[in-house]
Amino acid sequence: MIRRSIAPLALAALAACSGASRNEGLYDPRTLPKSPVGSSIAYGYAIIVQTHRMMKKYVRADLQCADCHVAAGTQPRGGSFVGAYARFPQWNKRAHRVITLQDRIAECFLYSMNGRAPEYGGKAMVAIVSYIAWLSRGARIGSSQPASDRYVEPLPNRAPNIAGGAALYLLKCVHCHGVSGEGLSGTYPPLWGRRSFNDGAGMAHIDRITGFVRYNMPHDAPGSLTLDQAYDVSAFVLTHRRPHFQRNALVVVPPLPAKYF
Repeated sequence: MIRRSIAPLALAALAACSGASRNEGLYDPRTLPKSPVGSSIAYGYAIIVQTHRMMKKYVRADLQCADCHVAAGTQPRGGSFVGAYARFPQWNKRAHRVITLQDRIAECFLYSMNGRAPEYGGKAMVAIVSYIAWLSRGARIGSSQPASDRYVEPLPNRAPNIAGGAALYLLKCVHCHGVSGEGLSGTYPPLWGRRSFNDGAGMAHIDRITGFVRYNMPHDAPGSLTLDQAYDVSAFVLTHRRPHFQRNALVVVPPLPAKYF
């Protein structure tokens, strides 16, 4: 089901995204500015595809950003970053406030990575923003996400068939993610258990994981599942235990001297 990028950094610099992406070519290191900005964009890409290795202080889940943002965020209906830079600031219903792109990235580390947020002015956060901005070049400020990029759709009007989802998991998913949902570290992410995303993550919501699975899984035959099949197997995955989001944990941002700004 959810495939992890396993390309080493040297290859990652040459091939940013899967050939299955209709946005192939959006990230080509040969076209980056020959400047510190270009270096930041390249570093942001590297973080997206090798998050667990490069951001050890900030993640507890055995995941990469590219597990949920397919082809390093260039795949339509695969958690695409394309145009995202132009959609912030935006109102966030969960936070009950207007958030910035940095806030949204911090959410991913707190929920999906079950970790802690990178410093907003730090090299890593700036690099991730730089990469998303590069993918969003040409997008109109304030434009909404195109329907062709979205994967969340209305769910079937019935309760999920958990037994059917379990059978489908054994047929379609177990060879990558394991009988116990443990995945294969460095290759396929865990779908439940202590090394998976926590219960506050987007993928812990049945509508979001169903849409993602429908359009992107299994990795060797994306789009081959019907909505009903994706719904049932996703519901089965979510019946298992995963880390609990610690909503009262404090996010501490290190102080900076005035000369930094």
